[in-house]
Amino acid sequence: MNAELLCAALALWGIAALLGVAGLGPRVARWLLAAGGAAALALPVLDLPDAGPVLRLPVSFAGETVLYQLDPAALWLMGFGLVPAILAILLGSPGHQPRAWAVGAAMSLAGALGVLGLQEGAAFLIAWELMSLGGAVMVLGDGLGRPGQPVLFMLGLLEAGAVALVAAILLLGAPAATTEFAAYPALAAQLSGISVFLLGLLLLLGFGAKLGLLPFYEWFPQVYGSAGGATGSLMSGLVLNAAFFALSRGLLDWLAQPESSALFALGIITLAWGVISALLAVLYAFQQEDWRGLLSFSSAENAAIAVAMLGASLLFRHDGLQALAGLAWTVALLHLAGHALAKGALFLSADAVYRAGGSYAIRQAGWLRRMPVLLGLGALLAAMSLAAIPPTAGFVSEWFVFQTVFQGFHLLNLAGRLALALSGALLALTAAVALATFVKLFGLGLLGDRKNAAPARGSGGAVGLLGLAVLALAVGMPLWLPYLATASMERFASASPVRMVAGWLLVPLTDTFAFISPSLLIIAMPLLALLPLALLALSRRGAVRRVPTWYGGLAPPDGRAATTALSFSNALRTFYSFIYRPTAATDREHAGRGYFIRRLVFSHQVAPLFGPYLFAPLERLTQRASRAFQPLQGGHLNVYLALIGAFLILILALTLV
Repeated sequence: MNAELLCAALALWGIAALLGVAGLGPRVARWLLAAGGAAALALPVLDLPDAGPVLRLPVSFAGETVLYQLDPAALWLMGFGLVPAILAILLGSPGHQPRAWAVGAAMSLAGALGVLGLQEGAAFLIAWELMSLGGAVMVLGDGLGRPGQPVLFMLGLLEAGAVALVAAILLLGAPAATTEFAAYPALAAQLSGISVFLLGLLLLLGFGAKLGLLPFYEWFPQVYGSAGGATGSLMSGLVLNAAFFALSRGLLDWLAQPESSALFALGIITLAWGVISALLAVLYAFQQEDWRGLLSFSSAENAAIAVAMLGASLLFRHDGLQALAGLAWTVALLHLAGHALAKGALFLSADAVYRAGGSYAIRQAGWLRRMPVLLGLGALLAAMSLAAIPPTAGFVSEWFVFQTVFQGFHLLNLAGRLALALSGALLALTAAVALATFVKLFGLGLLGDRKNAAPARGSGGAVGLLGLAVLALAVGMPLWLPYLATASMERFASASPVRMVAGWLLVPLTDTFAFISPSLLIIAMPLLALLPLALLALSRRGAVRRVPTWYGGLAPPDGRAATTALSFSNALRTFYSFIYRPTAATDREHAGRGYFIRRLVFSHQVAPLFGPYLFAPLERLTQRASRAFQPLQGGHLNVYLALIGAFLILILALTLV
């Protein structure tokens, strides 16, 4: 059954891609893509909580047989990533080239499926590159802006990460001349501590380029800002989940040396890298004035939180605390599951705003007054989840995040205890800024008093369904967590997800430390709301006096006094000016003499943190190198023949040595 479903998904995606290449039937291509997604979604539904069967693919690389298997963690992340992806595909992209977008979506889906299940290095790298290239094609198919340079910037950073992955896979398999992942743990056990540490850094660089760890997150707002919400839903859901699974498999499975001091140091670096990346990403998300830019930085923030939990898992595992290691790793999976659903809902809400007003700008335009009720409800639940407001999935996962770092006192090493304590403080700041960020997005992006044209009605059902799924994930967490027990037992010899449930309570391994119950909270919250509702009903018995907003003694025009995205975030921009380095400029155009202003143009921006000091110097170095080698591309046949002759002599010399 698994082989048939896998083949069906790949075949449907392949046909959809061919239709896109041929320029035929974009609607048919979308339905084929969605049908393939449904076939793939059946895999986690049928196989969890166990792993899928081992499938032997009819291909080989360098004499290595290619095996395919989806373990429970891969099935979990794939399932939650596919749900928003299927809905985004059915709604379609608002971009200008839907056929090209269908080709890119098919490539991304097939690549992600390969990254999640392939067990051989060469095939894995091909799937990884296919996933990256598919994202680029989707953005180019959207064409909402000028995507050329942002896409090249993204591909350049992703290729830098791919080079690191190639190096890591070759170094791991070199002693036995193999690229099979099953052999990597035994091979890593024979390496020195420094080699293991360097391999871990290569994996962090390689997979971190896709996850948006610093400094790689700087490609996120540029690329997402040139794409539609459907593209963002795929890239922030299934693609992001696949990249995290690959990183967790590399650090926890391939480099399986629990007592190695190298892995302890790697755990510290992974934890610090994730926490600092999350804080910087959410600080920049708060300053965005575009739906896609804000949501893209938020995706980098949530991926970084999951990476931080991966670092905590390495620290606990080093000290033999297998249950706590399993707790931290399981929390990362829960966090990404809720994130995929919530982020998909908000990206599709962004598309609804764009279809209604022709812009992704965050401004008070009163969209909710003319939108379907389900869309408003789904967007609200998704924003609450990403802001960690109860009783949503984001609240549950972030509560578990803090309970995990609070367990740092169990560590034997002072450095580990201090690292987790400091991480807790920085994550608290990250959560506070995230709360303000999504208050801004929902309050300014969807609320307001102005009247506008109604968005496309088709978005309401999809956004509402995803929002309700976010709530269902939290409320049913006591039922869902045992599905990860098998995966935790295989990696940590501890069924920690089962120990995270005590009846209808959620606990960090023991109910004597802390507990919550979103299942009971969903019942208690409406009951608690009866008191303010009663007070509201009583207050309406008296006369209510309504007065206009004070506007300097003048009657403001409609919408002129509305809070803007800039004014909402300006206080934090001023307080953290050493990070943002904000700039503002005012240009005046005069009519005739300088007394009368015809036009006033105000522009503002925050400076990227790594662009001027890291990427710009590398760009200048590359340009100088290209100019230096430009004579080699002058079109002179004699020069080309001389180069070929030199390479031939070099190859012969190497064979004779």
